[in-house]
Amino acid sequence: MSMYKMGVIGDRDSILGFKALGLSVFPVTQPEEAARLIHRLAKEKYAVLFLTENIAEHIKETIERYSTVPFPVITLIPNNAGSLGLGLKGVKASVEKALGVDILFGERG
Repeated sequence: MSMYKMGVIGDRDSILGFKALGLSVFPVTQPEEAARLIHRLAKEKYAVLFLTENIAEHIKETIERYSTVPFPVITLIPNNAGSLGLGLKGVKASVEKALGVDILFGERG
């Protein structure tokens, strides 16, 4: 049985610490570079990709494309400058889609 591969994509300063956790790190400076990388890593059977919010906000189409397939799961994380709140919005949307209710904030739609 093979281990799921997990990677982190973002600016070098924000993602280097993840290497200590055993994740593959992929420093990028341009959103287009991140989009190409996501496509490549999807083909290489990465199960989970963590992506910094500051990059993610520029490649929403790419992220959307993978939201309809089981893998890779793309999870947004804040960069070292702080959170834009996109990661939580994404988790909230995924939970709502899966369960049909908003359990994180107790609102009823």
